[in-house]
Amino acid sequence: MTDEQPRRVPAHRLTSGQREHLSLRPLWLCRTCGQPWPCGRAKLNLLAEYDGSPVSLFLYLAGCLHDAIDDLHKLNPTTTGTAADMFDRFLGWPARHTRSYQITTTDLAQTEETRP
Repeated sequence: MTDEQPRRVPAHRLTSGQREHLSLRPLWLCRTCGQPWPCGRAKLNLLAEYDGSPVSLFLYLAGCLHDAIDDLHKLNPTTTGTAADMFDRFLGWPARHTRSYQITTTDLAQTEETRP
């Protein structure tokens, strides 16, 4: 018997199975589940991968948004989606799930109470 412990993968590192939810360009669908990318699993993976780096996550997704708009518009200009839909698909969801960008109603109420 050896005293060696099995190596543990840090929680923020993704396993190979988790990395499979990648975008299929130019359709911007998930290669694994066929849902619009980023699919639910891709979102979870991205949150884990960019944990502690929300600005980096937003920059990455902003680049994806730009590429997706170009790709989808070239494929079929009438079905690209509205600007609001595309924004929410790529940039709206991390704002709702990233603690550093969340504002609670308690914080807002405290701010209003301190105003003269």
